[in-house]
Formats: sequence, structure tokens, C-alpha cells
Amino acid sequence: MASMKLRAAALLSVAALSLTACGATADTASEANADDTKTVTFTDNEGEKSAAMPAKSVVATDNRTFETLDSWGIKLTAGAVSLMPDTISYTKDKEILDLGNHKEPNLESVVTVEPDLIINGQRYAQYAEKFKELAPEATIVSLDPREGEPFDTELERQTTTLGEIFSKQDEAKKLVDDFEAAQKRVTDSYNREDTVMGLIASGGELGYSAPSTGRTVGPMFDFLNLTPALELEESSTDHEGDDVSVEAIAKSNPDWIIVMDRDAAVGSDGEEYKPAKELLENSEALQNVTAAKEGHVVVMPADTYTNESIQTYTEFLNEFADALEAAK
Repeated sequence: MASMKLRAAALLSVAALSLTACGATADTASEANADDTKTVTFTDNEGEKSAAMPAKSVVATDNRTFETLDSWGIKLTAGAVSLMPDTISYTKDKEILDLGNHKEPNLESVVTVEPDLIINGQRYAQYAEKFKELAPEATIVSLDPREGEPFDTELERQTTTLGEIFSKQDEAKKLVDDFEAAQKRVTDSYNREDTVMGLIASGGELGYSAPSTGRTVGPMFDFLNLTPALELEESSTDHEGDDVSVEAIAKSNPDWIIVMDRDAAVGSDGEEYKPAKELLENSEALQNVTAAKEGHVVVMPADTYTNESIQTYTEFLNEFADALEAAK
């Protein structure tokens, strides 16, 4: 009997030690998880905010941020996948919940992924308040370029802030450095006496992208200090550009033409897609324009309309610089 009692006592001691060890392991794991999480404080368009990082559920709806987040390997639980070009790997990830096109979004579905961080903006900027209502626990980040601020520095601010949020400061600095280097190449090789025309190809037609205000191309007139070939009394930010006749383009006789091919990104509204360069080359009215005769037509990357990231602008600026340097 004494032997059995001793044995039972020994077993109880082992069990107690096991439970203590398990408890210690659980506590250690909990402490480790706590150590892995940190509060990041940053400033966006609405002021100072904070978020617990790494976030468990990240949602992204801002087209300017997709390529950056993708290149950093940030995992998304939901996003505006319908707005992403196929150059972004998120479009191939079936686990990401697609919130849909901004015109008919499925906003309510965001609650199913229980987001704690939403990178919102551009076409989805109008839904910020709705996201706050649907995901009150989430930190909503708004980094759209602010009106009245230089567009180039706003792109850099967005990139730098995202770097702070996701602890990708070095990667963000590299993107900013590359962008500034490409920008400098353009300004160093551009002759201010050369006039520039900004155009948008959409629906098989050419629209005018006005300096400063025009979609995508317009802001480059400011931060590259380009000389406009044509300035209209009234202009807009319309995604298809403003109405302008090819005769008006021909009359302004630009030395350089920069084109954003919207159709290349979303398809033509017409029966058949016609590349922007083809539209220009096949226009009889433009045959004698200096830019056409000299081959000084530079088309932005094909996915630009749905990927207006800092990387897209860097790619274009380097291509523009190549053309400018070759023309010297």
C-alpha cells in the first residue's frame, strides 16, 4: 500500500509540474506575441493616428498604394481587387475578399474580415465615413494627395507614411530616392523652350489633360516645370480628359506629347481598342506637329490609370528622361 501511495504521489507531482510548465509556456507565448505587437503612431490627412502592428487584417482600396503594398509583401484580407491591374499580384490571390468597383462596391462585406487597418483613398475616398461605421475598431488611413500641396511631395509623403506604418522605412526611402532621381533626370535634360501637351486616350478618342488640374498628366507640369503648349480657359480633372479638337492640338504644335492611355488599362468604350500612339500616328491633322514628326510622343505605362503609384511615375519619368536625353 505504501508503495502504491508513493507512486500516486509521484504521478501527482509530475502532473503538477506538467501543468506548471504548460502554464509557463502559454505565458511565454503570450508575452512573445505581446512583444511582437507594437503601437505605431503616424499622421495622415485627418491628423495623428495610431495602430497596433503588425495588423491582423489589412484592407486596401487606394489605387496609388496597391503596387507599394504588393512589393512589400503586405498580406491583404480584402481590397478593391476589381480596380487593380493584373500587374498587381493581389489579383491572383483568391483568398482576398473583393470589395468591388467603386461605382457599385460591396462595402458591407468588409465586416466579415474584421479589419483593424484600412488603407483607403482615391476612388474609394468617398466611403471613408461608411468604413468608420462598418469597422469602428479599424484604423482608417487616408493619404490622398492634398489639394494645394505639391503632387510629387504628396506621393513621397504617402510612401514614407506607409513605410512607417508597416516598418518598411528602408524600402520606402528607396522608392522615394528612385522617384527623385528619375525626376531630376527629366528636369536636367528638359529644355524649357520646348512646349508639352498632355493627353488622355479614352474610348478611341484623345482628351486634353490640362496643366496642374488634368488627370494623371496634369500634375507633372508643376513638379517638372514643363511649358504648356496649350492652356484652356476652363479645365477639369475628368478621367477622360477635356474635349479638345485635334485641330487645336495641331495648332498649338507641341514639341512633346505625354499620353496616359486609359483604354490600355480598362479597355475602350468603343468597338475596338486603339493604342494611344496609334491614334496619334493615324491622325492626319497631327502629322505635321513637331512632336509627331520628331517622334517625341511618350506614353505612360499601360496600367497607369488603375495604378497611379510612385513606382508608375518613376517608370514613366525614366522613360521620358531617356527620350529627352536621346533628343539632345
